[in-house]
Amino acid sequence: MTKIGELRELGVANLEQRERELAEQLFRLRLQKSMGQQEAAGKLKESRRDLARVKTLLREHALGLGPVTPETHG
Repeated sequence: MTKIGELRELGVANLEQRERELAEQLFRLRLQKSMGQQEAAGKLKESRRDLARVKTLLREHALGLGPVTPETHG
């Protein structure tokens, strides 16, 4: 699980990349769960929460609510 503080240190480009990676991971985990792999259930929950955190931070940046970092404007 990724801590929100760690994610806040990332720039917008890195957050967008992380969002894509998590979306792909969720897709793969859903397939595994549908095939009956029990270990995917816990990872699925964790990945969904991480994706929600990333999307929240991206939305904060879009609204100008997030902290302004040098990477934000790059």
